[in-house]
Amino acid sequence: SLLPSPRPHSFPPPAMDSLISLVGDGFVISAADASNARSVVVMKTDQDKIMHLDEHKLLSMAGEPGDAVYFTEYIQKNIHLYELKNGVVMSTHAVANYARGELAKSLRKRPYSVNLNLAGYDKKVGPSLYFMDYLGTMKKVDFTAQGYASFFVLSTLDRHWHKGMTESDAIALVKKCIDEVRLRFMINQSKFMIKIVDKDGIRVLETGC
Repeated sequence: SLLPSPRPHSFPPPAMDSLISLVGDGFVISAADASNARSVVVMKTDQDKIMHLDEHKLLSMAGEPGDAVYFTEYIQKNIHLYELKNGVVMSTHAVANYARGELAKSLRKRPYSVNLNLAGYDKKVGPSLYFMDYLGTMKKVDFTAQGYASFFVLSTLDRHWHKGMTESDAIALVKKCIDEVRLRFMINQSKFMIKIVDKDGIRVLETGC
């Protein structure tokens, strides 16, 4: 299928978003602010920036709102189409490579201003997390942050994340990062949404925390 052409805009993307994701023992947890703001105006505070790609994959988006929604919906619909045509569910690694390839292709034409965190759970592999940016960079990571949150919380994640974190420890660390954003960032990001994906599927842990 053909990738729709986005409208031209300046780069790098001025993403007024905060995304936080980390891998725990048998799960991945993702958090995103629920604000849609531009310049000095906050337009809404209940936007869901964590898309459900399927029963075991979450795609968090940061960037220009139109591009973010357009591109993530394109990825979602095409992996569903692939499943219908081939009878095979794409793995998290396959989805990450597909999304990265589409970002790289569009970069050579009319690029999308969107950064992504892909979280997923596969039966044979377990939990996995992929970082992607608007330049088509992709990296499998244990934890990551996108948008303005990355200025404030990467050091916190680096200090406190450890392999095999329990769900309660991971939630506490994510909330610690959210508190740091609220304390340090001059823009008020009052509401965050937290979701988790594991062998049982996707759960919404908190909205408006």
